[in-house]
Order: sequence, then C-alpha cells, then structure tokens
Amino acid sequence: MIELIYSDLCNGCGQCVEVCPTNALALSPSGAPSIREQSACQTCFLCELYCQRDALYVDPDCEQPRALDPQAIRDSGLLGQYRRDSGWNEWANDPRYPNQHWRMDGIFALARGAATTLKP
Repeated sequence: MIELIYSDLCNGCGQCVEVCPTNALALSPSGAPSIREQSACQTCFLCELYCQRDALYVDPDCEQPRALDPQAIRDSGLLGQYRRDSGWNEWANDPRYPNQHWRMDGIFALARGAATTLKP
C-alpha cells in the first residue's frame, strides 16, 4: 500500500498520479503528489515503477497501512528497489536486473486506460 512520498526527492512530474489505476494519488495545486485515498491503493507498484526520482515507497502489505519511519525506509535502500529489480531506466543495461515487464504490457495498458476513464 502506498505509504510515503518524499517531497524532497519528487520533481512534480505527475507520472505516479497518471499511472495509478485506482486514483489513490492526486496532484496538489502546487504540482506535488499526495496520497488521496490510501485504502484505494492496490499495491500494484506502478507509481514506484514510473517514479524516476525514487520519491515513493509502497509497502508490500496491501491489507492495512503501517506506521513507518521515513528515515529508516530512506536509509534501508528500499527506495527505487522495484525499478532496479525490474530493470527499468538507468538499470536497463545492467544484466543483474533483467526487465521482464514486457510480459505485463497488456495489463499496464489496461491500467492506463482504467486510470483515464476513472479520473473525475
């Protein structure tokens, strides 16, 4: 479930909001993302995958929110782990992290379409 947004790392691109299939995130008038409805998060990790600044943390527990220490998460190396383990962006040419998301292309397309039709 989406737990943390690190405003000091975020560049306000809005990709996380755009790809969220359940509208759990929203952009503030200043352009910064915020958690709009945490319970709507389906723990799909798309927001983490598309955040090139590693400014988000999605906890793998999709059942309930947790009280997390933002500094401990930052220090743990978990920020950006999903992108890294998925072989995206700067990790694309690193043979330790093969990108297997081509297998999910159809599902990602459905999620993007659902996000477009669900937006108010």
